[in-house]
Amino acid sequence: MKNNVELHPRLAEDSHFCLNLNLCQLRLSDDARFVWFILIPRVSAIEITELSADEYAQLMREVRQVATAVEQAFGPDKINIASLGNQVAQLHVHVIARYKDDQAWPGPVWGHGQAVGYKKDDITRICAPVVRLLAS
Repeated sequence: MKNNVELHPRLAEDSHFCLNLNLCQLRLSDDARFVWFILIPRVSAIEITELSADEYAQLMREVRQVATAVEQAFGPDKINIASLGNQVAQLHVHVIARYKDDQAWPGPVWGHGQAVGYKKDDITRICAPVVRLLAS
């Protein structure tokens, strides 16, 4: 797999590095109101259709692994998985833990209120259990 494509500046600015998986970089969205991870394939692609069959299969495996780890670590009521890319022209997939009492429920998290950035210690607190589960 082709690797090490430069991270889009908006993704770099709006998220925090957690872990490199086989295909994707796993990042935590900088909005402490939600447990919100982003998987960014380290290949040149804007649309999911630009991935090879092997890359697509690997992306789906990694999305499933991250979603499962988020379920185990945080016990959400629902997991939202989405790839929009309307504002950032680099393929990325959102995995968001949703709770019936979160600020945006039952609507989408996009465009709901103002993001609240994470404090440095909280980034590690949220990433660590997911990273640990992915490593096991």
